[in-house]
Amino acid sequence: MHPNPAFRSDDRALLEALIEEIGFGMVFATTPEGPRVAHTPLLSTGDGAVQFHISRGNALSKFLDGMTALALVNGPDGYVSPRWYADTTRVPTWNYVALELEGRVRRMDADGLLAFLDALGDRHEGGITEGTFWKIDKVPEAKLRGLLAGIVGFELEVQAWRPTLKLSQNAPADERERVIAGLEAQGSFGIARLMRDLAE
Repeated sequence: MHPNPAFRSDDRALLEALIEEIGFGMVFATTPEGPRVAHTPLLSTGDGAVQFHISRGNALSKFLDGMTALALVNGPDGYVSPRWYADTTRVPTWNYVALELEGRVRRMDADGLLAFLDALGDRHEGGITEGTFWKIDKVPEAKLRGLLAGIVGFELEVQAWRPTLKLSQNAPADERERVIAGLEAQGSFGIARLMRDLAE
């Protein structure tokens, strides 16, 4: 988390929306075999937890149950050039959005994993406009059993939310507008949009 308090937010609805919008992240933990990370889809439960699954063969799978871990959601980002500031003696920086979620992890049972996968499919299938909506019940039972045997589901109960929304909030409004224009010209539309929508 960035140390400048100007780049933080206590708006839980906004933080939940970031998880919902991005839907993918990393889970880090220190294991007896050393620090490990897993890249995984994330789904917010809406009540202070995030669910995810990893391959049974992943280095974290045998250790996560009962551990304290860190999930990280990375949002849009973009390089900010000094040429966009009135004072061109400033140095380059980077605007970005990131959310760290620290909490205790518990392993899901088989029913919980299946419900999570169903909800995850519904969440992302809803954003696809062409073709027939996919549901997990379309997978033959024997095949589904085999697939489920290869993954492990977990839920992280969030005990600390540490967001960074670094959107040039510490710059005057006219400079923020120049940064937005510069980012858009470079194709960094996601971070530019968030600067328009979120920075005060």
